[in-house]
Amino acid sequence: MKTLSLFFGASLLASTAATMPAFAAQNLYKPFPADVMPELSADGAYNVGVKTIEATYPQLVPDFVKGQAERSLMLEVWYPTKEETALTQYSDETRSGITFEVQANAYRDVAIAKTETKYPVIVISHGYTGYRTLMHYLGEHLASHGYVVAAIDHTDSTNKDVNFAESPYSGFPSTLLNRAKDQVFTLNAITEHPFFKDSVDSEKAGVIGYSMGGYGAVSTVGGCYAFNDTTAATFTGTQDPAAVQLVKQALNTCAGGKESSDAVLPSWKAALALAPWGGQHQLFDVQSLNDIKVPVLYVAGDNDDISGYDGIRWLFDNTGNSHTKLLTVKNARHNVAPHPAPKEAYGSEFDLGSYIEPAWEVQKLNAINEHFALALMNCHVKQMPDFCEFLNVSGSSDQVPVGGETPAPWKGFDNRWALGLKMESKP
Repeated sequence: MKTLSLFFGASLLASTAATMPAFAAQNLYKPFPADVMPELSADGAYNVGVKTIEATYPQLVPDFVKGQAERSLMLEVWYPTKEETALTQYSDETRSGITFEVQANAYRDVAIAKTETKYPVIVISHGYTGYRTLMHYLGEHLASHGYVVAAIDHTDSTNKDVNFAESPYSGFPSTLLNRAKDQVFTLNAITEHPFFKDSVDSEKAGVIGYSMGGYGAVSTVGGCYAFNDTTAATFTGTQDPAAVQLVKQALNTCAGGKESSDAVLPSWKAALALAPWGGQHQLFDVQSLNDIKVPVLYVAGDNDDISGYDGIRWLFDNTGNSHTKLLTVKNARHNVAPHPAPKEAYGSEFDLGSYIEPAWEVQKLNAINEHFALALMNCHVKQMPDFCEFLNVSGSSDQVPVGGETPAPWKGFDNRWALGLKMESKP
């Protein structure tokens, strides 16, 4: 499996931080005034409920080790509510296995708010490795604006499942095989779940994926994987030539495990791909990318050294939908999506390195993601044209004076507070 070092580009050192005691539940966010944050990062009209559910595939699924196996996913699902009880907490662990608790802005297992118009569904997919509440800020935010949001613990691909210090790539083959399939399955699981099925609109959905979640999201909305002998062997650790052919056959699917991009669920109306992996190795069929009909917003740090900025640009350049956009975060690396680091992660770079950015405050990145995620989903999923204007910004956000005149800030940003971004659109 040493060949998978191509994925990370660096060796990983074991951490002794796993023996450190866990802190109590913590609030990761500071009370910034609204003026310094993007307009659409403000909370919506609803309180937020949250429910943890387990969803099991109705049939055995392909498995590189067992051939066929049962597969279940733990989901954290946020939804609009009018109730208010004691706020809940999220419990997770860092890559080295230190457990921690985060204060939520949601109420557990309360009633879903009744509405005449059913709620669209958003699926959130973490990276390799991670956990379902890694982007809880997006789940809570979108739920407060009238969405049901389901975030996945991708089995074999979480911090709990993978000993990242001793066997960092153990879950990677399963991740390649299951990421898009899990996203499609989760949408179906929510629309059929007894608690949600009468409140959600099964024909209106969006997907948000970070890193390997973005790799899955691109496939979910129509990109077909195109592993060759070398990439199939490299990223699964397979050496036998005959086995490589079987691996390629299993991996090279479209639209969440289907044979053709024609099988994309018509429910998908928008995709947000945060630092998506795979483009740097051109693991997608170009024609299938050209044929994607779902609007995709790519978000990338221009110094991303995991997914590679050039690789994300390759995905953007080849994605055919005319509403596709690329938001570049200047001077950012790969961590453009996680919540701020818990206190327990500050004991080592091994843990802290999966949360923080060298040149950005993570809370500001979270607010930027909230702003553009809501704009994207309201524009294309709810078909609210006024929100499309928040996406129709262009060029640099830096307001560099031209001819002695300072340009107006981007729509939704206060003067001087949109520094460091660039938006590109299709011609």
